[in-house]
Amino acid sequence: MIRRRAGGRGPLVILALILAASAALRLGSGVGAALANAPDVTTESVAPMDCPAPPLALAAALSAREGAVATKEAALNDRMAALALAETAIQQRLAALQTAESDLAATLAIADQAAEKDITKLTAVYETMKPKDAAALFTAMDAEFAAGFLSRMQPAAAGAIMAGMAPDAAYGISVLMAGRNAGAPTK
Repeated sequence: MIRRRAGGRGPLVILALILAASAALRLGSGVGAALANAPDVTTESVAPMDCPAPPLALAAALSAREGAVATKEAALNDRMAALALAETAIQQRLAALQTAESDLAATLAIADQAAEKDITKLTAVYETMKPKDAAALFTAMDAEFAAGFLSRMQPAAAGAIMAGMAPDAAYGISVLMAGRNAGAPTK
């Protein structure tokens, strides 16, 4: 069985009442002073006071400043309009430049294709020549020029032409062909 203590809450209730009474006394003591200092609400409201006109020097300074600000604002608006015109002109020129660039790229592509076609035809001509005649022609050519053609040819045709060349010329062309891509990046 549970046994109950009688009066266990009594001291707490008494303490709470004492604290509440203390708070009420503290609040009550300041209310009287506040009510005594409060303005009388029953009197008629006072009309707002008229502000005196500003001194002439202040009015003149404000007017001058307003004029300067208006002048600066007009100059700024003119500058913004000029910048807008310049931006429009730049956009138009940029569009024309992009069009010219694409036209130039197309023209260069056509020229590159034509040059490649010509080189391919000339390579085929050299391949169909008799190796002895082609060897004499390649010996007379600049070594780098000859190496370019020989590297495009079928290996059998290039070998037959190089076999008919002087050993010094064939060696020089071989070195150029071997070192052509030596400096190319690997990654």
